[in-house]
Amino acid sequence: MFRLDTDEDAMTIDLTALGWDAERAAHVRRDHRPGRVARVDRGVCTVLCADGPVRASLGGGVLAAAARDLTALPCAGDWVLVGTWPDRRVTVESVLPRRTALIRRTAGKDASGQVLAANLDAAAIVEPVHPEPDVGRVERALSLVHESGARPLIVLTKSDLAADPAAIARQLAAVAPGVPVLAVSAERGAGLDPLRPFVAPGRTLGLLGPSGAGKSSLVNALAGAVVMPTQAIRRVDGKGRHTTTWRALIPVPGGGAVVDTPGVRAVGLLDGSVGLDRAFADIAELATGCRYGDCAHDAEPGCAVREALATGELTARRWESWRRLQREIAFETGRREARLAAERRGGWRGGRRRAARP
Repeated sequence: MFRLDTDEDAMTIDLTALGWDAERAAHVRRDHRPGRVARVDRGVCTVLCADGPVRASLGGGVLAAAARDLTALPCAGDWVLVGTWPDRRVTVESVLPRRTALIRRTAGKDASGQVLAANLDAAAIVEPVHPEPDVGRVERALSLVHESGARPLIVLTKSDLAADPAAIARQLAAVAPGVPVLAVSAERGAGLDPLRPFVAPGRTLGLLGPSGAGKSSLVNALAGAVVMPTQAIRRVDGKGRHTTTWRALIPVPGGGAVVDTPGVRAVGLLDGSVGLDRAFADIAELATGCRYGDCAHDAEPGCAVREALATGELTARRWESWRRLQREIAFETGRREARLAAERRGGWRGGRRRAARP
């Protein structure tokens, strides 16, 4: 996708291979040029433009939008318009509308969100088979991906360390209705072919998973070169080591791109009621059979969910996982609504309600 123009000795980039199309082109202004954000470092973006990568700071309009909503800040995968000033400064002047956005809850008290990656066509939940997959973590990540609008899939890495990776894939498929589950070994280059269509020309695949899951090794395998650093598995517990510390969009030879994200211990859900229903489609389907439309699935008569629990059709583990995530989303929704209401009244400062004057 990158091509070195020997006549002009300058790198050129085929933006269509990264997903640029007529719909996005309609937003371009004559004095700005488009590009895709590959990385953001302390407010400075590395943007892939047609005439090569540039480093761009944030323009006034972008900063103003971010002051109102932090999710307006550009992130890896965003399409942006950049402007060049007479003194050769380059600034990001606007962020084009996102088609998908992977947003997690921040750790702060202001109930805000952080965009992990934007404009993903598909997002892979990367989970190592060794020592064993964390089913609850996969269900949480599935809710996040479903909510983002990207197509979810599950990638089981380090399959060469498992005696029967196909059996593990079947177990996860049972808790991920309609989601492809692929077992791969980046070390041996096995199982990668079903993954390649997700990084075809014009398509972007995001990788989401814990530290040491093998995301960087997977990027290198898909790119056909070492573009991300990796570390060996620890001998003590067989776990991978934390490698990536930033979000980065990596173009793949032949077209397409991969967005690698740093491993996070937990992915907080911000507002994922739609994503939760899709991730737990089996429970949502059971709920349609309840006698009452507002059934809380507690002690109401004619509750199809409680009946499924009694017969074993629905496991207690999956039910508790759904309830835990539902409570989390309800709590965060309430916090965010309270913050927005306080902001409208002018009573919210830095995550805390401003004290009323006596």
